[in-house]
Formats: sequence, C-alpha cells, structure tokens
Amino acid sequence: MIKVIPASDRHHSAHGWLDSYFLFSFADYYDLNNVQWGPLRVFNDDYIQGNSGFPEHAHSEMEIVTIVLEGEVTHTDSLGNNTVIKAGEVQRMTAGTGIRHSEHNHSDKDLHLYQLWFLSNKKGLAPSYEQKAIDYTGEKNELIPLVTGQRVLEDVLYMNSNSTVYHANLRDGKEIDFKTFPIRKSLLYVTSGELFVNGMQVQKNDQVRTADVDALRIKATADSSFILIDLPGVEANF
Repeated sequence: MIKVIPASDRHHSAHGWLDSYFLFSFADYYDLNNVQWGPLRVFNDDYIQGNSGFPEHAHSEMEIVTIVLEGEVTHTDSLGNNTVIKAGEVQRMTAGTGIRHSEHNHSDKDLHLYQLWFLSNKKGLAPSYEQKAIDYTGEKNELIPLVTGQRVLEDVLYMNSNSTVYHANLRDGKEIDFKTFPIRKSLLYVTSGELFVNGMQVQKNDQVRTADVDALRIKATADSSFILIDLPGVEANF
C-alpha cells in the first residue's frame, strides 16, 4: 500500500505567533482514522515567530525529536538543560516518567522546525536529553540517518523506538532506493522540491505513507529535500 496525502490535507493551526501544520491528530484536531502511523504519533511542521515560543509544559512516555530547519530554538527543561538548537541540529528527548520543558525563539527571525513524537517501546524510563549537529544540509544525494532505535547505525541520536528518521537532499534527476520489508511502514514528507516515489508524483509538503512494500524508489524531478521515517508495522509493545 502506497498512499499520497497532499499538503492541503494537513490540519492548519494558526495562533499568530505560531503557524503549525499537523500530519496527525493533535491538540484541537482529531480524526479517528489519522491518529498515528506505527509508533509515530505526532509530526508537526511548525513556524514560530521571533521573540515567542512555547511556555513550560509537561510530557511523559514519549520519544520527542526536534529537527531545526531554519533559525534556532532555546530549550530549557526540568533536568537542568538550557541549550540552543540551531539549523542543522537535531534534539532527542525521552519524556519517560515525566519531564517539563519550554521552547522559545529569542531571535527576531522566524524559526522553522519539525517536531516528531514516537510512542516509546518501554514504559517507565528515566527522562533524558540529547542533541547533536549532524551534517545533513549539504548536497549528499543520500539518506542521512538523524535519530534511530536501531543500534546498527552510528553517529546518530538514539531513541527508544524501533524506528529511524532520515533526511535527504536530492539533486534534480538523482535517485535513491530505500530497501524495506513488508512488515514495516514508512512515511516520507517533502520539505522542498518535487519527487516521484514508486512512480507517484509528490510535491512540497505532500506526504507518502507506505505499508507492505519491499522498496521505495525515490527520484527527484527538481532539487529536493525530504524526511523519510522507517517504522515498525505495529505500535509500541509494552
């Protein structure tokens, strides 16, 4: 199964200082048929105006991944972390038994980030935090792993989910083949450009969800970038 979901089907939530697009049910948006994909529970595409942000709030029993595309976000949490995550950096937070944090854009420029939540594969974990600068912004024409629960990968952030988040910049005319298994799922989200995924055309902010496939053939028909998430076919096993 391969399903293309156009950008127009995302839920748009506008709050003045925050412009957010939800790929899954979140906050004021609920769709019984669009709660999660495997253990991926949240994928929010957020634009945060300068000198604004999220006040302190709580999370538990989630693996939270933040990918900064433009600008920088200041993060503080109940573990004592006070850090700045810049464009090209990735953050992983294990909420576990409970953590409180805030996120602010203290600059005058807009901030663009993706926030992903995964159901953890273990309950009752101690909260933890990690961030890393990963060279994924260059013209690589390959999938760059950012965060994973599969320990075979190195030089990435580790999360408690049998999933992997990749980023790719693909030049016009270049192709990537991603081998997977019918028992797994995937989600591809187009950041920029235009792609063909197994022969199906997708454009900026479109998404592709797959299940029961052996491989994805991804071809750029313009200079493009995208996120690809490899997921187990079932939700977290507690």
